[in-house]
Amino acid sequence: MSWPNPFRRHDENTRHTWGYTFQWTPLHTTPEETNHLKFSYDELADECLQRLDAISPPTNKELPRSRSRIPAKEGSEPAPKRDLYELLRDHHSVDEKLGQLWKEVNTIPEWVDWDQIARGQDVFYRYAGVALTALAYQSLLGGMGASRITEVLARTGGFSPQVAKHRLYETTQHILQVTSSLSSIQPLGAGFASSLRVRLLHASVRRRILSLATQKPSYYSVPEYGIPINDLDCVGTIATFSSTLIWIGFPRQGIFLRAQEIEDYIALWRLVAHYMGTPTSWFSSPAQARAIMESLMIEEIRPSPTSRILANNIIVSLQNQPPAYASRDFLVASARWLNGGELADELGLVRTGWYYKALVAGQCLFFMGLCYLYRSVDYLDRKKISALRKILYQIIVHNKDHGLGSETVFEFKYIPSLDMTATEAGEYVPGVQGKRGVERRNFRMLVFACAGVGVLGQLEA
Repeated sequence: MSWPNPFRRHDENTRHTWGYTFQWTPLHTTPEETNHLKFSYDELADECLQRLDAISPPTNKELPRSRSRIPAKEGSEPAPKRDLYELLRDHHSVDEKLGQLWKEVNTIPEWVDWDQIARGQDVFYRYAGVALTALAYQSLLGGMGASRITEVLARTGGFSPQVAKHRLYETTQHILQVTSSLSSIQPLGAGFASSLRVRLLHASVRRRILSLATQKPSYYSVPEYGIPINDLDCVGTIATFSSTLIWIGFPRQGIFLRAQEIEDYIALWRLVAHYMGTPTSWFSSPAQARAIMESLMIEEIRPSPTSRILANNIIVSLQNQPPAYASRDFLVASARWLNGGELADELGLVRTGWYYKALVAGQCLFFMGLCYLYRSVDYLDRKKISALRKILYQIIVHNKDHGLGSETVFEFKYIPSLDMTATEAGEYVPGVQGKRGVERRNFRMLVFACAGVGVLGQLEA
């Protein structure tokens, strides 16, 4: 839900889209101005993928999409994972195209200020709970409203109910790696490496879908949807990790960043965009980054039946699952709160009762109290950031019970095929019952807040 602003200006430049209101400026773009980006893409990564395949041919030729669906022969060793980043790192000196890509990503743009990048990394952990909530239920789930992008996601099968949580955690691993330390985001660091792995993974998906579209034109329409994972898609993805959090996801949870924090966080993701072959000019300033986010909200968010399936699958994959053990109703209430009722209705998210809305409000109060308190005391701020860097990586990546279990190298596991033009809708499967950790915490916070208001009212009386 959006917090109403009685002082908002309304004139001929005011725009309303999906429960979000903003002022149109010269920095904003029309569909006619960005349409060409649907047909431009990271050609260098595609060319390098061909070179890397020649050096080390892919080992996974099987279909369907996931190697995990093919029973392993008894007593056989698992096939070694092919790490495209390591291949690029080790062979860039013997191939012109590989050398060109390696030089590009290792040439740090003049606008990069490493002190600012480090501050941008701290921003993520300063508001980690707020950020992860917004990333899951708004950036990812709400992002399913972009129907062109869902056409690519559906063809990979990577957001079926069985694997949606794993995909979400893989994305989170990438975010944690680019924010873990300054050395991690610098050349040869873990965040640098994972950005290149994702870049080459995108090239693999793009090549596969275009190849299948050549065999069967009805499989995927380039004139209608654009090149798979094109420049506009990549700009939109960087915006969902940065601009959308700053100006929608955080404020809807009661968190407002300081001006310097906004500049620092945008600069961090502009550097990630550079590594991933995404046009970086759209993030040259906070005003420009906000303008492209708002322009794309008008241009790209058009939920389709596929959008509703994928959004529902994210809910199904997370309900009653550790570590939060959140119920379906609470997850849906969270998604509706962050995306607004209009978009949530179009995504097929059923309306929940006031109890679950109150629990989401309690969670917002919890985040507000925690974040504003810790950021106001430098010692507490430093301690919290340091602790969360370790804790989140352990929970998301290393935990074998409900995390990834080990670091992913973003291999090409979900391989599009001609029989895959949609992802199946998931049905509710009960998880661990009787645990409502996050909901119980939010209820307590709501009770304490109401009690506090009551005490203050009595004191005033």
